[in-house]
Amino acid sequence: MSAVTEVQNTTTEALAALLDGGDGALVTLVAGETRVAAHRAVLAAASPVFAAMFAHDMLEASCGQVSIDDVEGPVLRLLVAYTYTLQAPQLPDTAAQLLSAADKYGLSALKAACERQLISQLAVETAAATAVTAVRHSCPDATRAAVAFIKDHPQVMATRGWADAVLEYPQEVIEVSSMLGEPPAEARSLSDAERGRRLREAAMEGEVEEVRALLAAGADVGARDGDGWTALHCAALRGDAAVVRLLLSAASDPNARNQWGQTPLHLAALFGHAEAAAALLQAGADRGVRADDGNTPLDIARQQNRQQVVKMLTQS
Repeated sequence: MSAVTEVQNTTTEALAALLDGGDGALVTLVAGETRVAAHRAVLAAASPVFAAMFAHDMLEASCGQVSIDDVEGPVLRLLVAYTYTLQAPQLPDTAAQLLSAADKYGLSALKAACERQLISQLAVETAAATAVTAVRHSCPDATRAAVAFIKDHPQVMATRGWADAVLEYPQEVIEVSSMLGEPPAEARSLSDAERGRRLREAAMEGEVEEVRALLAAGADVGARDGDGWTALHCAALRGDAAVVRLLLSAASDPNARNQWGQTPLHLAALFGHAEAAAALLQAGADRGVRADDGNTPLDIARQQNRQQVVKMLTQS
């Protein structure tokens, strides 16, 4: 018997039980300003989480009202509607949020349907968010699809979606980055020092795939050369935003200083690399730090007449 058939049968029995349920059969679910009345038996039949909640007569449930955290009102309505109809809505804009709610409340068939929707709507701007959602909620099919899509479209790592994912879900982005490329045998056999050296070289040359492979092989993003340069310094100097974001997603320190006290932001400002500077700022780069010569990144940008960077650094 399939999971859906089993739920259908159970839900049919639950609906029949409502005839004698009385007033206590109803419960009100609250998400922000949204209030949705539903039958306990239907919710419990579809969701093991609701079933456990009602079985243990939680304080909220016993009062006839349950607060639903981390679920927006429209998504709550869709969630409840599914428990009655067992029909997943075809609404691309809510697929990720509904998947999260379905995972939280144990609605496996709805979760699977949302996962298929996410896969079908993969795009350059949304791939990072899809990958993070898939990893966070243990969706293997969507994870594989998103990783494959990003491999085929490396420009994903230059999108705002990727930058937002790095800021909000750094651990998930690190996991996605590690899946983007199986490190070649040569990279795995290198010494730690050699991997660090090659990582800096690849960052300096803008070799995204090489950087990804070396990170997957265990290269230390904090490894420095004799002048204190990290791979992130090299990427910022070149101005390759995709490499900068990739290194930041692997927990590279945006405020690392070389032997002259320069951070990657100083170098991005020096050469007017606005996109790289924006990625560094989003990751927490300190715009007020002074190098050994006393200059901040803003000072350098003004000296070199890098107006776009100046504007970015003077914004609050």
